[in-house]
Order: sequence, then C-alpha cells, then structure tokens
Amino acid sequence: MIIVAIIAIAVLIFGIGIYNSLIGKKNQVANAFSAIDVMLKKRFDLLPNLVETVKQYMQYEGDTLTKITELRGKAMGNSVSEGEKLALDTQIGTAVKGLMVSVENYPDLKANQNFLNLQSTWTESEEQIAAARRNYNSSVTSYNNAVMMFPGNMFAGMLGYQTMPVLETAEVERANISAKNLFNN
Repeated sequence: MIIVAIIAIAVLIFGIGIYNSLIGKKNQVANAFSAIDVMLKKRFDLLPNLVETVKQYMQYEGDTLTKITELRGKAMGNSVSEGEKLALDTQIGTAVKGLMVSVENYPDLKANQNFLNLQSTWTESEEQIAAARRNYNSSVTSYNNAVMMFPGNMFAGMLGYQTMPVLETAEVERANISAKNLFNN
C-alpha cells in the first residue's frame, strides 16, 4: 500500500512537472511571437517615417540648389537690370546662407548621411526582426519537442496541445527590397 502511494505521488509530481514544462514552453512561444510583433511594429513605424524624412530633406536640398542655380542664371543674364541683379543677388545670398547654416550647424543633414542613417536603421530593424524570428523558431522547436516526445506527448494529448509551425520565409519576402521603389511611392 505504501509503495503504491509513493508511486502515485511520484507519478503526480512527474505529471505536474511535465504539465508545468508544457505551459512554460507554450508561454515562451507566445512571448517570442510578441517580440516579433513589437519589432514589426517598430519597422512599420520607423521606416516610412525615415523614408519620408529623407524624401523631404532631398526635396529641400534639391529645391534650394535649384533655386540658387536659377537665381544665378537670371543674375548672369544680359537682359537683367542692375536693380534686378541686386535683388537676385540678395535672394541668392539668403538662399546660400540658409543652406550653409543648415550644413554648418547640422552636417549630418547631408543627403548621403541621411541615406546612410536610413540604411543603418533599416539594417538594424531587419536584424532585430530576424533575431526575434530565430528566437520564436527556437521556442516553437522546444515546445514541439515537448509535445511530441514521450512522456510529454501523453500529457499534451490529454491537454489538447498540438505542434506549432515554425516561421518560414515567404517567397515574396525572399526578393530584395528596392529602396528606389520606396522613394518613388
């Protein structure tokens, strides 16, 4: 009788351990998926804003340089009076000062630096998403092993736990992302 009670208690403790392990692994999978969700949210919030920032700066820089070139061209023209030339020179000076102040005070606002920042942020975001996906797949594999291996499979079957699929890269996501297409949209 005592031996049966000891075996029953041992089986109960063993069962509780397996049950808790399955619950822990299931929660770890949910947590890993939540991390992917957070990283994707970061990407969706960050990248469009960065692209728009770069587009706006490029527009500002392009507009300023175009304005300076046009004003200089007009000022060099033969049919411009002296008064108009002075007015154009003042406008050119103001435009150049504005551009130089921006460049001097914020050297990182140069278009190439913005592209480097965009590329760096983009890469960092993608690396974080990849790391979160690897963590998720690792958690799913651990969970699936617990659900499929003996004796966990007996408890998993009683609890209705089933294996979960690991994340796979869709064919569409395997294609290179075109920054040119992002800027043209």
